[in-house]
Amino acid sequence: MRLPTKSDFPSNKRELLDDAIAGVTVAIVALPLAIGFGITSGMSAAAGISTAIIAGFIAALLGGSRLQVSGPTGAMTVILIPVIQKHGISAIPALGVIAGVMVILMGLFKLGSIINKVPHYVIEGFTLGIAVIIALQQLPMALGVTKGEGERTLVIAFNTIKSGSYNYASIAIVAITLIFKFNFTKILKALRIKSYIPASFGALLFGTLVAKALSLDLKTIGEIPRNVATFTAPEFSHLLSLIWPALMIALLAAIESLLSARVADSMAHLPKEKRLEPDQELFGQGLATAVASILGGQPATGAIARTSVNVRSHAHTRFASMVHSLVLLLIILLAAPIFSQIPQAAIAGVLIGTSIRILNPANLKELLRTTAGEVAVFAVTAISTISIDLIWGIAIGISAHFTRNYLVNHGKSLK
Repeated sequence: MRLPTKSDFPSNKRELLDDAIAGVTVAIVALPLAIGFGITSGMSAAAGISTAIIAGFIAALLGGSRLQVSGPTGAMTVILIPVIQKHGISAIPALGVIAGVMVILMGLFKLGSIINKVPHYVIEGFTLGIAVIIALQQLPMALGVTKGEGERTLVIAFNTIKSGSYNYASIAIVAITLIFKFNFTKILKALRIKSYIPASFGALLFGTLVAKALSLDLKTIGEIPRNVATFTAPEFSHLLSLIWPALMIALLAAIESLLSARVADSMAHLPKEKRLEPDQELFGQGLATAVASILGGQPATGAIARTSVNVRSHAHTRFASMVHSLVLLLIILLAAPIFSQIPQAAIAGVLIGTSIRILNPANLKELLRTTAGEVAVFAVTAISTISIDLIWGIAIGISAHFTRNYLVNHGKSLK
């Protein structure tokens, strides 16, 4: 493991300015996502923002990617919801420390390169599963009802829908937020606004303004504390019961972070010498998760949506991701009361929109044009991820891949 060097930071004024602009842009995109994932996980908006600030900065500074942006993610939320339901929020500091140490050990034992061996169609199926789960998790906020009983996402979603007594004002704000998000570029063009404003932020602002203008009876985010870091000592009295959920958190943190960083390198067409150092990335992500979890946040991973925004905003170095965290800190210190008024329905709309972006219907259509065997691996991975959990989804998908290869190599019809 190494400390950052001069080559990891901007080498001229142009790169410095580009990184600063990219960092501000990503911060604006990250804010509603951090708030949303913090609430959805069962913790709070403050926990999501603290994670984005603390874990985002540490992973950017000490990780192995020049372009990765880290923080709370939908995939990690999927893992955390049942864990928090079973063990409570008070278990998060201990879980984060155990999981963080596990991820650091993965880096020290040089396990980072294993990610390159995960089959493409397993990754795509896993991504589809995450997108569906993120959308399903928003149903309570979107419908304005209490979350249904259950441990699995599908069961909870079914029980949530079955509960009835929907808040139709909440549903309307979700629809308005989504429509605005997916037509935001056209709206800016029609208004002849050339400055870049992230669609998620614009949609969140518009949904909030509509709700306030019509005085709709909607739940809001609520108070966001301005003390970003609050130390909570981890409690290890029930250590054995925490090992398995901590392992799930650690595996997801490693897998999602390395996949996200690998995608970022590909998007930016980085030369070999500037590409991901996987074991260094695991070290940075592990430390970020451990520290964030004992300072009021939650376990974190590399975030593909925010990372892709960083790349598209012409970031050059890790400085852009560090700026993203610092800008979020300034927003919370200076404007927390304003953001506390955001309706939960608007957050749900933004996150459902994010899941649709992750799903990428055009890419899905292209994937389904390949061989029956590869489509089967893709489908099995996606269904397993949605119906069981993320780690089992990956494991079952890899097993399906090897089964398919065995059948092909032994002359079976599945190709």
